[in-house]
Amino acid sequence: MSENKDYSGFNVALMAFSFWGLIPLYFKLLDQVPPTEVLGHRVFWSTILLFALLAAKRQMSQFIAILKSPKTMAWLSLSAVLVAINWLAFIWAVSNNRLLETTLGYFINPLLSVFLGYVFLGERLNKAQLLAVTLAATAVVIQTIMLGTVPWIALTVAASFGTYGLVRKMTAVAAVPGLAFETLFLLPIALLYFAVIYQSGNYHFRMDDLSTSALLSLAGFVTTFPLICFNMAAKKLPLSTIGLMQYLVPSMSFLIGVFLFKEPFTSAQLICFGLIWVALVIFTTDSLRQHRKTERQLTGKKNTPAASTPSESIKESAS
Repeated sequence: MSENKDYSGFNVALMAFSFWGLIPLYFKLLDQVPPTEVLGHRVFWSTILLFALLAAKRQMSQFIAILKSPKTMAWLSLSAVLVAINWLAFIWAVSNNRLLETTLGYFINPLLSVFLGYVFLGERLNKAQLLAVTLAATAVVIQTIMLGTVPWIALTVAASFGTYGLVRKMTAVAAVPGLAFETLFLLPIALLYFAVIYQSGNYHFRMDDLSTSALLSLAGFVTTFPLICFNMAAKKLPLSTIGLMQYLVPSMSFLIGVFLFKEPFTSAQLICFGLIWVALVIFTTDSLRQHRKTERQLTGKKNTPAASTPSESIKESAS
């Protein structure tokens, strides 16, 4: 039964990460639309779909609980700004033929998350993690020196998403209710922006361009569908498997950028990506080793009758 559960979870996770990996193709079809307008539609349509999803999953009570907590709303307001920055940077990069820089950012992100955990959450860095983070920082410095410019898109993508993950980790809110609040928080800004561009006549969602309008209206589906799949997979798969599969997204985007979009791939970028990939191999290998060690320790405790009290046994069976 557990094998079937893992198998179905793997398929759903593969669907989620593959969908995320192909998203650049969707935004490329909208490169004639200003990134801010695309972002506005992503917020607008996502809000509608997310609240429909809350109603369908009977999670509206969780959303209402957010509204009753000023502290939670403050944190989610911050995470809303961060996710908006991340979305806008990604959309802008795709429409301006700089997808490869976003993939660099998403490859850096796991390493940056480890560093943020060290700085803000007091998490310790072992030698392998410290080496991986150092290699990532070295890669950015080398590319900056060789190209003469800071890879700001990659750093913006990594910093916004990494900090977003940190904020959400510090906020005990489920994924869908949390994202629903974030999009609702951004909705007034999106509607105000729509009012301005519609008044000026400089808008792309109109009846005489049905193909563009249809693509813009799909922005909510593009946002929510992989999220639903990811949530389903996260309940069925070990965190280590999810962690490894996340690299599928920037890997697919990297291949799309190089071979489909024909973006230039310089020697400086090759060195930078090479160091990042080495860092990720070190980081992933260490993560798997730590995960297996933890599993062995937990298995050992469960197999030792004298090591558990009746109250602990109840807790284990409840979990």
